[in-house]
Amino acid sequence: MEFILTRRSIRKYTAEPVAPEDVEDLLRAAMSAPSARNEQPWHFIVITEQEVKEALMEMHPYAKMLVEAPVAILVCGDKTLETSPGYWMIDCSAATQNILLAAHSKGLGAVWLGVYPRQERMEPFAKLMGLPEHVIPFSLVALGHPAEEKPPADRFNPERIRYNRW
Repeated sequence: MEFILTRRSIRKYTAEPVAPEDVEDLLRAAMSAPSARNEQPWHFIVITEQEVKEALMEMHPYAKMLVEAPVAILVCGDKTLETSPGYWMIDCSAATQNILLAAHSKGLGAVWLGVYPRQERMEPFAKLMGLPEHVIPFSLVALGHPAEEKPPADRFNPERIRYNRW
């Protein structure tokens, strides 16, 4: 519970590199996410080249932290792996959340940048990354060693809870 309740979106990073084994652990966490009918309709692109991160910054209005983030992970959905139409984005959401939680558990900072369903982001991302037509860019996770601390946010709201019926 601690890692869930204390996870925050981190947008400032130190220059310290992220170890490749930590990135692999995050991808293992992502691929351990639940998915409809266990289809696992995802692909991941690990981005470490500064030129690519800078190009992504130009395409996404909220991606300025990529100038400092040593790593970004693009989570993509593969429509050819989906036999339950409409669930690939739910599955990719679960994979993205697992990356965020795993990063926090390792002392890394991360932030989820939405790409899907914004066409003005999806199309240039797909072109830059050379994605096949059936692979859809879903989310971009910037990550690194945090250069900021944020206190936990208590978002529990009992007014949003109903039992048995509305």
